[in-house]
Amino acid sequence: MLKVASFDIVFQEIPGEVTLALNLSNCPCHCPGCHSPHLAEDIGEELNESLMDGLIARYGSMITCVAFMGGDTAPEEVARWAEYVRPLKTAWYSGRPSYPNNQSNQIIPNTQNPFDYVKLGPYIESLGGLKSPTTNQRLYKRVGDQWEDITSTFWKKSL
Repeated sequence: MLKVASFDIVFQEIPGEVTLALNLSNCPCHCPGCHSPHLAEDIGEELNESLMDGLIARYGSMITCVAFMGGDTAPEEVARWAEYVRPLKTAWYSGRPSYPNNQSNQIIPNTQNPFDYVKLGPYIESLGGLKSPTTNQRLYKRVGDQWEDITSTFWKKSL
């Protein structure tokens, strides 16, 4: 069961999207230096149709994307919720180094994958997050049948 510890409307998690970010608890990754260590706890409200429908009704006209921040203990459930919120775009931020049960030679398998964006990689403090050019984390965008690494869109260009 997925639990929503908190949520917010964000503008930086997914480039070019106004995103409803759902912070999911019970994170199994326990990354040293994590900015949200409380999300490792079993906290929050059960993600169910009533909660999701209420959030979409409240913010639907303002948002273009729903991002599931975590949920690594139940990737199939995250995918099911991504299907549920269509036609909004969907994103999944995972702390895992690779897409779960990836049996293909693709970075992220397209079959039975409802996401438009997927962030992969644990937070490694010495490498920094997505805004750091040295990060190990990667944000991918679905472009047709392929996945494009768009991580560099987070890096500010110096003039």
